[in-house]
Order: sequence, then C-alpha cells, then structure tokens
Amino acid sequence: MSITDLAIACDVGESSIFRFCKSLDLKGYQEFKIVLAHSLSSEQDMISLYNDVSLTDSLEDISSKILTKNIQALKETSQFIQKEEIAKVVHWMVQAHRIYFFGVGSSLITALDAKNKFMRITNKTECSVDSHLQMMNAALMTENDVAIIISYSGSTKDIIELAKVAKDKHAKIVALTRYAKSPLTTYSDVIFITAADEGPLQGGSLTAKISQLYLLDILYVEYFKQTAKESAKNKDLTSKAVVNKLL
Repeated sequence: MSITDLAIACDVGESSIFRFCKSLDLKGYQEFKIVLAHSLSSEQDMISLYNDVSLTDSLEDISSKILTKNIQALKETSQFIQKEEIAKVVHWMVQAHRIYFFGVGSSLITALDAKNKFMRITNKTECSVDSHLQMMNAALMTENDVAIIISYSGSTKDIIELAKVAKDKHAKIVALTRYAKSPLTTYSDVIFITAADEGPLQGGSLTAKISQLYLLDILYVEYFKQTAKESAKNKDLTSKAVVNKLL
C-alpha cells in the first residue's frame, strides 16, 4: 500500500499515518514498511531478492520464476493502459516546448533511459541527475511543458515537492507509478500504472523497471508515428553523429 491507500483504509489523513510512524521513533512510512517486513520475515526470506524466490531454488527454478514474474508484470501493466490517455499524453509531448523526465534513485535510471531514447528523435527533452537541478527545472516550467515523473511508490519527498512546483507552473504532469492513489498522483494530470509488485526489501527491482520502460516505449513509438518525418530525420542525424564511435 501507498501511504494514501493506507490512510483511506484507516479512514484517517496521511499526516496521521506519518505521526504514527514518528511515534515509533521511525523516520516515516517507508521505514515503517521496512521494519514491518523484517518483523514478518524469516532470516532466509529477508535476504531474498523476490518474495517467490528461495535461496534453495536451483538456477533453472530462479530463471523460470523471474521470467514468469517479468511477463506477468508486463501483461498486467498492459491491462491498465487506456488508449485515450496515451493519445492525450503523446499529443501534449508533440505540442510541448520542452519535455522533462524526472526521477530519483532507481527511477532516475529509467528517466535517463527515456531521455536517451527520445533525444535520438527530438531536441526538446531534458533529464537532470541532481535533485536540486531537477527542482530548478520544475520551477522554470510553463503551461507549454510536459513533466513525465517516474516513481514506483509515488511517495518520494523530492518527487512530491517537484510535482507540486511543476503543478504551480501549470505544466502538464504525467506520473508513472505503481499506485493510483499516492501523494504524487494528487498533482498528476495523467497516471500510468506499472503493475510490478516490489516489497519494501526489494527496492530497484528489474521487474518494476521493465514495466516502466514498456510504457515509455509505447509513448516513444506513438510519438515517432505522429512526427514521422521530423523524427526519422533526427534519428538519422543522431545515428550518423555517433557512427565514428563504433568499430
């Protein structure tokens, strides 16, 4: 559960959940989840990479379970996709002056992947690796810009503050997240759900990243389709620019 989901289930505000965690001498909800996960797990489970993978599994079992988990995450993510929302976001991206990809931690790596992909076909994408620089980017956004914010939990402090600033600037905000209800989604115009499940002790799982990249790939292909002439030209230019770097 996100902190918002838990607050709704308990019929209290998010601040009450946060104060509860502080009363246990914890920094916040995320640390509460980690402590709870440790208390409910055996020592063997605590060092597992996935809930359904055991340290006693053979290599064949591990390979099969991880493959199944990744395929399941992609299928479930696909079921959440709404064509109208994809079309709306791509239209925003085509019309935008600037497209910003935001993320922190492992989500930043996904944001950088998106920047790398889109910069091959357009020169209006940005992705800063420093949270301070990201905040400055958000502060300079306008109603003509699009912010694509990647956060599995939707509850990261830096990301929430960034989304709030971008919203105040009337930028269009797209969230890639696991939870439809989270602090991030309260500021988002469009929400894309990634179906991968990631426990508190499994931060940065590849399954979550694959789901995020899948959605970004759909946006990329649809953007390319709608700007085919310009995108094909730019892709040719960027490919030629690095051809000498290859043997």
